[in-house]
Amino acid sequence: MEYINLGATELKVSVAGLGCGGNSRLGQSTGSTVAESVSIIHRALDLGVNFFDTAPVYETEKILASALTKVPRDSVVLSTKCRIQKDKKLLSAAQIIASLEQSLLSLQTDYIDVFHLHAVQFKDYEYVCSELLPALLREREKGKFSHLGITETPPNDSRHAMLTRALDDEFWEVVMIGFHMMHQNAREFVFPRTRERQIGTLIMFAVRSIFSDLDYLSSTIVELVHSGKLTEKYGHSTNPLNFLLLDGEAASVIDAAYRYVRHEPGADVVLFGTGDPVHLEQNVRSILAPPLSRAMLERIELDFAHLEGVGLDLPRNR
Repeated sequence: MEYINLGATELKVSVAGLGCGGNSRLGQSTGSTVAESVSIIHRALDLGVNFFDTAPVYETEKILASALTKVPRDSVVLSTKCRIQKDKKLLSAAQIIASLEQSLLSLQTDYIDVFHLHAVQFKDYEYVCSELLPALLREREKGKFSHLGITETPPNDSRHAMLTRALDDEFWEVVMIGFHMMHQNAREFVFPRTRERQIGTLIMFAVRSIFSDLDYLSSTIVELVHSGKLTEKYGHSTNPLNFLLLDGEAASVIDAAYRYVRHEPGADVVLFGTGDPVHLEQNVRSILAPPLSRAMLERIELDFAHLEGVGLDLPRNR
């Protein structure tokens, strides 16, 4: 495993981080038992993963705690979150702190390494600053969490407006952002500023469904061709990203997707989620693999850099 310092924090983190939410939720979404989900976490630990991202809404905090019972607390980095809305109503500072307290109980820990405000939209950002931040900063002073983060909501903010605004402020030590081969604009809007300010950057949606579901990928490509956003050459293939595999460049589209994101300047931790031990090992192997060739990177950027917001939603039939 490779490890880096997460921005300007003192946290030394694995470049591959196990996301405990997403489509899989450690396999809980697909029928795994708790014991099977715990075994996924244990195997990730065996592979050197020390960064684990969860949230109350994922319903995996207690599973993560169970898996880490015999693991020294200072050997892992725990990241969790709190949504700022419920039933379309903004939460009060007291409700956010109550969620933090519950996460401490669920994770069976005295402190959280990174506590994020979860899926913040641009329209709510000023409320965050005026109503929530003062209370959160007091809780950090009490030692309940070490570093404050904020995550965007990519399907509703494809141009990163919230993070662009948030990066004007000094509060945030870690951000979580959507970035992948067909949604590259963080390179313009976000990464230059996070790198300049040494803000730890977690990458979500590196694969999402767009690169793991061939039917979804194919239908998305067809729509992009019909709308003129991609050339006709992509409209005549049953596997439109097959060029990524030519000459042994990548083992699979998913392998290429992880490698593309991992080696982007500004990407610190690539989050991946799975409930399948085979996929777990494949994902870690891809994240640790060398970058794609310069020729391949140039083609991906030439063909896809103009796209925004592609593949951020789940397939419509799900």
